[in-house]
Amino acid sequence: MAARPNVVLILTDDQGYGDMGVYGNPAVQTPHLDALARQGVRLDQHYSGAPLCAPARAALLTGRYHQRTGALSVESNRGMDRIAPREATVADLFKAAGYATGMVGKWHNGVFDPRHHPRARGFDEFVGFLNGGMYYWRWILDRGGAPWHCDGRYLTDVFTDEAVGFLQRHRSEPFFLYLAYNAPHAPLEAPPEDVRPFTEHGGFNATVSTLYGMIRRLDAGVGRVLEALDALGMAENTIVLFTSDNGPLLGGGYRRYNGPFRGAKNLVLEGGIRVPAIVRWPAGLPDGRVFRGMAHFTDWLPTLLAACGVAERPELPLDGLNLLPVLAGDAVDAPRTRLFWQHNRNRPVRNCNAAMRDGEWKLVWPYLPEARYKSDEDTRWYERMFAEPHFTMPVEQTMLERPVPAPEPAQLFNLADDPGEEVDLSKRHPARRVRMQRELESWFDAVEADRRRIAW
Repeated sequence: MAARPNVVLILTDDQGYGDMGVYGNPAVQTPHLDALARQGVRLDQHYSGAPLCAPARAALLTGRYHQRTGALSVESNRGMDRIAPREATVADLFKAAGYATGMVGKWHNGVFDPRHHPRARGFDEFVGFLNGGMYYWRWILDRGGAPWHCDGRYLTDVFTDEAVGFLQRHRSEPFFLYLAYNAPHAPLEAPPEDVRPFTEHGGFNATVSTLYGMIRRLDAGVGRVLEALDALGMAENTIVLFTSDNGPLLGGGYRRYNGPFRGAKNLVLEGGIRVPAIVRWPAGLPDGRVFRGMAHFTDWLPTLLAACGVAERPELPLDGLNLLPVLAGDAVDAPRTRLFWQHNRNRPVRNCNAAMRDGEWKLVWPYLPEARYKSDEDTRWYERMFAEPHFTMPVEQTMLERPVPAPEPAQLFNLADDPGEEVDLSKRHPARRVRMQRELESWFDAVEADRRRIAW
């Protein structure tokens, strides 16, 4: 009987579609990720579950739209980042199938309540931090449930070291490893030797140079993980999936190449939700292939379970689809034709920052600034969590009341002709706009009704 495949799921933080060489950026230095794409399948229309990290991660881990899971935003102090106890994570399912499960890096799906700790959500081992960010030199991590203070190493290197250690410890059994780098998320800190090529030769400002330096370092970390798989003789039958949680932050000095797309982190325009994805599995997938059909974060849980022959399934229905036949080239037609998004930093609002894909068409309800709200208390909690170990306290999910104006008219784009979402076709195709608008509203009502049934 053939050995069951291993899985290494690598997630980065705020790394956009344009933050890799293989996606068209000649300035950024990602040789190991570019090589990974040549050795596997690169996805060209791959979408995050949300344009912000905690809800996006919830969709990735559960195979369900993040609204259903209860993870609506990033405010840990108000319980907005947590995955409901009723949800099964991909780690739960692999663990039930006899896999060793481990997580290294950024969690951000529940901070203060031990019921939401990674080790309570299917992971046998965890080394990382629970909240939304961490210093790269002055870090404090959770290691085996105890605080671990910085030892002089750069945090990206620490996560790489821990991931390699996990591979070495579990070389004789099937494993599922979730390696969640926090780079290139702020605070922008990188070793000088990684920043220097971009300031001296690239002509970039200090912000972009540091950010590209952070990506250069995480790319080297991915290279070390791949080298470890080779050295341990496990590369052939290990599925390596690489992606990013959401689009890049692009305001102010952050502005840089992000493909042809408009929008950025926090927005459901393409620039905020279309993210890189590469999957390599020498024993089961072709190399050098580009998959141009639609794919979504929720698809990875059923796809990985199918690839590994894991029979366990969540009790709750999945939104994701098994992409294995189309990734392998065994099926011609992509199974995914429709997708939905809605996000704001507080109470869900039906006609705000919402979108639907229907084939080449995309409907967008514009973002309403009034709906995106966080309090000064949210900011204080976030900064506090950078500077002290994690702790336990009771947290109730709290949504802040805030008046929201009437929505702006929905916009309609044809992404085949207009990937930058520049030309609104809603007046030329009113029937399509109305139909898609109704379908998006029906989807929103359904996931909201599901969320309201959560028992925390």
